[in-house]
Amino acid sequence: MLPIVVCSVLAVALFAERMWALQRGRIIPRHLVAQVWHKVKNDALDANQLREIRAGSPLGRVIAAGLVNMHHDREIMMESIEDAGRHEAHGLERYLNTLGTIAAITPLLGLLGTVIGMIKVFAAISAQGLGDAAALAGGISEALITTAAGLVVAIPSLIAYRYLRGKVDALVVDMEQESLKLVEVIHGQRDRLGSAA
Repeated sequence: MLPIVVCSVLAVALFAERMWALQRGRIIPRHLVAQVWHKVKNDALDANQLREIRAGSPLGRVIAAGLVNMHHDREIMMESIEDAGRHEAHGLERYLNTLGTIAAITPLLGLLGTVIGMIKVFAAISAQGLGDAAALAGGISEALITTAAGLVVAIPSLIAYRYLRGKVDALVVDMEQESLKLVEVIHGQRDRLGSAA
């Protein structure tokens, strides 16, 4: 039971941390692309502002990677954005594998508890025979409780893992779209950035 309890506490902590870290406003600040385009258009983007954009959010880091190469061809700018996007996506997925592992191992820990409980039942049967119902009930109870506890931790952990995985995927797609808007505007494939605002 102790490993299952530890897994449950860890799962709750990881879920809470990821929910806080994956807030849309923290990852993709509103109007960031429009603000950056306004600075680029007015030739007001300097190294300090580029550092601020990079430090502000994951989208800012992706956009900054493109802005460094904005005077090159569109393909070079896109490559740098895609490379930065891959790094940011990896950062957004932090701790998700741990949460998925908890969802996978807690039923196995419950099954282990079941096996240990049944071993105790058979040990009690071999030592005392079938006459001691209390000893048998204790072992069977332990087996059932650990199985149930493993499932009680695994099911919400799996739901949380799938939810967070979908949230990360959606955020990555949105970052790609926002970055693409900026690339298209800088390279003249859009007249204005009204839809990015």
